Amino acid sequence: MTGNSWKPRFTFAFVLLEKFSMLSLSAMLEPLRIANYCSGRNLYGWSLLSADGNDVAASTGVMVPTRQVTMNDSEWDVIIVCGGWNAERYNCATLFSWLQHMGRGGVILGAAETGSYILARAGLLRGCSATIHWHCYTAFRERYPAIDLKDALYVIDRKRMTCAGGTAGMDMILQEIKRRNGKELAVEVADQLLYAPVRKADMPQKEVQSKQQSSVPPALQKAIEIMEKNIEKPLTIPQISQLLGFSQRKLERLFNNRFGCSAVAFYRTVRLQEARVLLTHTDMSVLDICIACGFASSSYFSKSYTNQFGVRPRDHRSSWPDSEPTPYWPGVSTFTTAAIAARTNQDQ
Repeated sequence: MTGNSWKPRFTFAFVLLEKFSMLSLSAMLEPLRIANYCSGRNLYGWSLLSADGNDVAASTGVMVPTRQVTMNDSEWDVIIVCGGWNAERYNCATLFSWLQHMGRGGVILGAAETGSYILARAGLLRGCSATIHWHCYTAFRERYPAIDLKDALYVIDRKRMTCAGGTAGMDMILQEIKRRNGKELAVEVADQLLYAPVRKADMPQKEVQSKQQSSVPPALQKAIEIMEKNIEKPLTIPQISQLLGFSQRKLERLFNNRFGCSAVAFYRTVRLQEARVLLTHTDMSVLDICIACGFASSSYFSKSYTNQFGVRPRDHRSSWPDSEPTPYWPGVSTFTTAAIAARTNQDQ
């Protein structure tokens, strides 16, 4: 709660799931605290909740005290579910019923990062636009095709507000501060956070990141973009070279100079990353995922996947197994290259 004793004008409840992102939570909490500080008024209040009221472990291992949700709760204007790892398989009837009850009462319901899975599973995103962290985008759309999913930092649609997580939560809350208390206060809060410029809601998530990769030549970025858009029916490297307007030899040189691997190896890793998302975030069969990721042979898919991730596809249905102290996701997410170099053997 805020430190002041008088009742806040607008209240948030943050529902924490196991292995939630501490960054996502802080990015939403701190602007509220600073808005109170800068205004000298108790504009916002907040509490941390969970389905059982126990301490909840963040993805960093930090334990966070929470209060248990109850059907008698009536003080919240906004409830935001902070999704954790494996939220796509989260199943808690108590929390789903509580969220539905709160929604019927007119409370604004929101989600951060993978929390959109919880609202979707509870049937609370029907007829709404929403977003989710980019790495879940394809799997979420596969599971909930009726939801209008946006590639955006955050989406506010009537009584629903969702954000991609991370610092996108800060953009969403700053917009909330601006809408209710004016641009001047929102700007002052952003200045206190050293956060400028505040980003627009509809800014693409991965474009925000890739713009920071100034060391990656534009032609190589375009090649990767083509690969990411052609997963199910992969193009050949000569076809990609033709689309880019230069020789295959030049393209191979670009990949070897920047990533230490061939274009074929890089493309394969892009498709294997997509396969892992579908394995861990959907109930699609291994064969269907093999086909969806452009592998003509199931045995070759299994071999490639095992070489990349150290586990067979059929044994990899959880993004953070309970038996593991930390998750491990090697590959090419946002031009990460160390794992490719370490695992690139002979092109197969």
